[in-house]
Amino acid sequence: MFRTVELKHPGFYQWFRIIIVIFSSILYAWNLCCFAKTVGLIPGGFSGVSLLLQHIGTSFFHVNIPYTLFSILLNAIPIYIGFKYIGKKFTIYSIITIILSSIFVDILPSYVFTTDPLLVSVFGGIINGFAISMCLNVGTTTGGTDLISIFLSEHKGIDAWNFILLGNALMLIIAGALFGWETALYSIIYQFCSTQVIQVLYKRYKKETLFIISDKSKEIYKTIKETTHHDATLFQGIGCYEEKEKTLIYSVINAEAKRQLIPLIRSIDKHAFINIVKTEELAGRFHNKPND
Repeated sequence: MFRTVELKHPGFYQWFRIIIVIFSSILYAWNLCCFAKTVGLIPGGFSGVSLLLQHIGTSFFHVNIPYTLFSILLNAIPIYIGFKYIGKKFTIYSIITIILSSIFVDILPSYVFTTDPLLVSVFGGIINGFAISMCLNVGTTTGGTDLISIFLSEHKGIDAWNFILLGNALMLIIAGALFGWETALYSIIYQFCSTQVIQVLYKRYKKETLFIISDKSKEIYKTIKETTHHDATLFQGIGCYEEKEKTLIYSVINAEAKRQLIPLIRSIDKHAFINIVKTEELAGRFHNKPND
């Protein structure tokens, strides 16, 4: 959806992008204030580290250090990585998101909806994942591990999930040792719910394989190429039922392109047989849409 808007109305898309960045920053900060902080949960990533450091300062040193200070300092290296390797415009929008969300965490009042840590973990995690997904879908991030993860996956071919998981586990061990294991365990539920929402709503790095049988294979291939910038392979075969020659189009695309592509294929050949298979792993050249 966002890609189509950007191509046809670039000016409108930039304003739309800014609105989403501001709204998601407020939602992200509001969720931390009204859910995570009210029961002492530790979200994943650098926001969790910032809250943990802030909590340590308040509890052990009786010093109330602003969340904004920790957040900006921790994000300095990821921002540098983003500028150098990911994209300047992408990183600028990420900086705006980081600064806005950090300031709002410090100035928004905390409203206690419930003191039940399980309810806070579930609904806080869902809202957190939704806010992060909004950012990712318009080409920005909430900073920290998101920038590092994108850099490792796009430029090093490394799945950063295990490293992020290890970092979050270490953070939760520290939080559990200092403030109680119950807090750490509920924080795991919060992080899990957030991750599940992101996996559902953000599909940039998910890939799907298309198998299309059609008598209009050349027109369909042209549409795939122009719409997704992905190539395809044609296989010639015999249809067992009709015993006629058939053409099978094989192509791997980004999952987010499917919504736009399938109706176009149907408009070319409404009788086309389309099989879509989830791609778990892919090796070889593959076109990824630039972040900027």
